[in-house]
Amino acid sequence: MRLPVSLSGVMVLVATGAATTLFAADITKDSLKTVKKNVDEEKAVLVDVREKSEWDEGHVERSIFVPLSALKKGVKKEQLVKVLPKERILYTFCVVGKRAVTAGNILEDFGYEVRALKPGYKELVRAGFKKAEKKK
Repeated sequence: MRLPVSLSGVMVLVATGAATTLFAADITKDSLKTVKKNVDEEKAVLVDVREKSEWDEGHVERSIFVPLSALKKGVKKEQLVKVLPKERILYTFCVVGKRAVTAGNILEDFGYEVRALKPGYKELVRAGFKKAEKKK
């Protein structure tokens, strides 16, 4: 559970090195080439945290849809383990990375290894991730 911290409290946390647990999920330094390799080798999965309307407009093939709004409303661990593999890295993505980091923090609280992506859906497709076929 995250607790609100005053700005002075954050400064103390940073000075003591304790900020790593407060701001756990961060934008990954993994290149999209590395991300693609990890996904292709089944070491990782892509987790799309955008909203349903965005997902319906287009999404990456084999990505897992877990909207940030659902995570924020509260989700049970039993629900997550049905859709998210515990033994793989989760690369969260959205449009520009902000929701990916927020979702990453929530998922890390459930014990997942999360690496949030700054590149969003469009950048992933341009980088060679296959766009899912729209269902008719």
